[in-house]
Formats: sequence, structure tokens, C-alpha cells
Amino acid sequence: LETYCRPEGLSDSIQRTAMGTISSFTMTRRARTKLPGFSGSGSRFRKENDDFKVIMIQALADRLAEAFAEMLHERVRTEYWGYCAEENLDLQHLHSVKYQGIRPAPGYPCQPDHSEKLTLWKLLNVRDTTGIELTDSLAMWPAASICGLYFAHPQATYFSLGRITGEQVQDYAARKRTTVEDVLKWLGPILDTD
Repeated sequence: LETYCRPEGLSDSIQRTAMGTISSFTMTRRARTKLPGFSGSGSRFRKENDDFKVIMIQALADRLAEAFAEMLHERVRTEYWGYCAEENLDLQHLHSVKYQGIRPAPGYPCQPDHSEKLTLWKLLNVRDTTGIELTDSLAMWPAASICGLYFAHPQATYFSLGRITGEQVQDYAARKRTTVEDVLKWLGPILDTD
């Protein structure tokens, strides 16, 4: 797996405060992986029309990417930023998110706007540094890729954004400097129509 956290020199512009630190990340598996069947669309199993093995390898690649993202988050907490240097959580506490900080990602309940991936791609120069590309629907390719944000604040918690009103859509579009139509394209499923 390949990880990329920030462009060189960006850390100089991030100020640590008592309120915590925020950063962003992207990661993917390397295209040059030597594992059998991991060479993407030209894999041996695709050529052999072995759909089961293709699906299993894709599922494994997805799980490995997610596991690596979780491991990197742990290292951010305990080593790189070190705000929880003494953390030693068992699996149950990890699954229950009993640690300080969060790792939200565009397209998930607390950050449902997939178009924010475009912001990350520009900020981190993702395509050139990792080879991860975005499809027209803003899905990541290769599929076994992860992106998101790290929030170190002790009170940061995951939440679900919930339903939004037309007024909130207009406000968000104005603050984002985009059109209401564009916001509705990405957030339409959570629009409160009542």
C-alpha cells in the first residue's frame, strides 16, 4: 500500500493549537504490486473469467486499504502527532472508537458531499503523487483507495449530518461558491422534501 499525507512543506503552514490539529490524507495500493491477481483490469483472473477470484481480490484489497488507513490513524495519534502517545487500545475499544480524534471522509454520513474530494485532490496533488483518479461520479480509482481528514481535537466525534433544508442548500452553495444545482447533485439524497 502507498500512503501520501501532505505535499512537502505543507506542515509548515499548519499551526498546532490547544484546539488540536487538522490534516488530510489519501492512500491506495500500488499499481506495481507483485501479488497474483492484483494488477487491476489486466489481472490473470480477469483473463481467465474467474469472477469469484476477482471479487475476492477486490474485497481483500478494499479491506487492506481500510486496515492501513486505521493503522495510519493510530500512528498519527500515538507517534506522528503524538497527542495520545500512551494509547494502548484493544480491538473492542478500537471498534467502539474509544480514542481521541476522528477520520471522516467525503461521501460518508458526517461529510456527505463527495465533491469535497476535488478540494483534497487539488490540495494534495493526489493524481500526480499517488496515481489515484476520480471518476465522473467522484468515486476513487483504483477502488482500493482511501481519503479523508484527521481531526485531533479531544471533543471531535463522528455524527450523521441528517436531512438538510432548501435554505441550508442555498446557504451551502453560497459559501462554497457554487450553484444550488451542483449542491443538489451531491446532496440531493439528504434533502428534506417535507
